[in-house]
Amino acid sequence: MKRAILNLRWPLAVFVVVILAWHGACIAFKIPAYILPPPSAVAAAVAERHQNLIHAFQITAVEAAGGFLLSILGGISIALLFAQSPIIRRSLYPYTLVLQTVPIVAIAPLILMWFGSGVRSVMGVAFIICLFPIIANTTQGLVSVPRNLMDLFRMSNASRAQTLMRLQLPHAVPALFVGLRISSGISVIGAITGELFASSNAVGQGGLGYSIVYANSQLQTDYLFALVLTASVLGFMFFFLVVGLEWWFLHHWHESAMKADAE
Repeated sequence: MKRAILNLRWPLAVFVVVILAWHGACIAFKIPAYILPPPSAVAAAVAERHQNLIHAFQITAVEAAGGFLLSILGGISIALLFAQSPIIRRSLYPYTLVLQTVPIVAIAPLILMWFGSGVRSVMGVAFIICLFPIIANTTQGLVSVPRNLMDLFRMSNASRAQTLMRLQLPHAVPALFVGLRISSGISVIGAITGELFASSNAVGQGGLGYSIVYANSQLQTDYLFALVLTASVLGFMFFFLVVGLEWWFLHHWHESAMKADAE
């Protein structure tokens, strides 16, 4: 615990410096509040509209978590399929690149047309954004088992299922968590992007994405910054949840987590 507190010193120091520089720039250059509000105005907006922020936070958290969980199930399933045969992997893996290269703003209207507005469509957008990192990293972990270990399992007459469950999957867990760490942060981006197209348009029923559009249209820049801060907090929560799970799964046996404990 003491080590963790000490490690937080420098990030907190940088945060304080940024806040002070931000406040000083607003005063020194007399920047209008509707262009760049001072930190005090953002803090006041958080205090005054915390109920709206909490409500939007909850909606976006459900949407991002739903898309993230679906991407975990889908990504692991597809990676297991790819790991079964090089022919399958070479034939289908390039198509997964579409998920990474096609702009999500081009897909979101199609999802809205197919599933209608609401939580399902937003989850669909978050799912598409999160899927590729999980597929790519899990597949890499499954197919990169050292050859001598694979030969050892073959010499022991292990079946394909035994090799997969007892060798390939454990070997792929660290790589899987790399994909999960990437997807945990961008799941919030996916949910907010989905809300720009597919969320409820009723006032008070939209998540952070809808609220950001509303605040921008009303030139409520202080509230806009508060919403961005809230979205960042949600992203950090997802990320640190995954990091905590990674430590829990790996710290007894994998070098990456053991070295982190020793540092």
